[in-house]
Amino acid sequence: MPNPYEIYDLLQDYAGGVETVREIIIGLVWTYCEAEVCGLAMSPGIPTRTLPWAGSLRGKSVAELAAWVREFDPYKSTVGMAAVNAAINCRHCLPAGLTLKPGKQGNLAVFEHFLPRMIDKKTIVIGRYPGLLEFVEAHSLDVTVLERNPSHGDLADTACEYLLPEAEWVFLTASSIPNKTFPRLAELSRNAVTVLMGPTTPWIPDLHHFGIDYLAGVEISDQETLRDTLAEGGGVRIFDAGVSYRVSPLSPTDTSAWSKQLIAQTAAGKESLTRGMDDWYRSGETRRYPRYAELDATNRRLSRLDTCFKQLWDEANHEK
Repeated sequence: MPNPYEIYDLLQDYAGGVETVREIIIGLVWTYCEAEVCGLAMSPGIPTRTLPWAGSLRGKSVAELAAWVREFDPYKSTVGMAAVNAAINCRHCLPAGLTLKPGKQGNLAVFEHFLPRMIDKKTIVIGRYPGLLEFVEAHSLDVTVLERNPSHGDLADTACEYLLPEAEWVFLTASSIPNKTFPRLAELSRNAVTVLMGPTTPWIPDLHHFGIDYLAGVEISDQETLRDTLAEGGGVRIFDAGVSYRVSPLSPTDTSAWSKQLIAQTAAGKESLTRGMDDWYRSGETRRYPRYAELDATNRRLSRLDTCFKQLWDEANHEK
């Protein structure tokens, strides 16, 4: 099995930066981290009376909280994932893709989008989605749901070892990243067309190299409405106005173009920071450049992107 920490190293490098956390909300269903923009992650849903760090997170750097994505404590890892997404979303560079118009149930828009390709295909959905059972029955789909707390005909998530290698389509909830099941589930799903989905999904091109074929994350259309809805206990209601699903393919060609955009953006940021550092020391300052941590994080992110692009380039040309 590949290094299980690879995805978490990757996320930390993408989230490295000096943005300051303005607000953390741990709602019933969604956890919200606001910096320059906001990021989401699915709340653990595990009852607790008091979190030991409550009241101490505002004002910390996003990078500091993003490091929590490595933790096994479910609340810390969820806050860490929301912080990762807040940092990634600050880059304002989404891949090419299609923003989905919600139907009666916006949370099922991804399944509606892929419906023609799911017919007569052996499909595994990891994670229970409200309304999914009725959707599957209405379209006579061959869908099995794996769930940590199974009900309504779900199978326990331990069935993944047996079922995922034989699946033709896999819809994998991105909450598998903070709960630490992602590395194994992604490996088991490599024979299938795999869609990483949900508001927890991080917009990074490198997920192609983990066997992910599509990202089905969210675009934030109304941050204020999103914040109010999730803070007031909203689950699928966030799809009514706050967010929309966006589906983006991660083929080598599509992902290469996205990676090039991110490389150009990151390189421009590095150039600006480097000029600032040169000016700082030329002015006679002997103290450490105050934006050195930001420059260091930018260098790490650029290195990741360069590696990602090279792998995509090699793969695309090998296929030819």
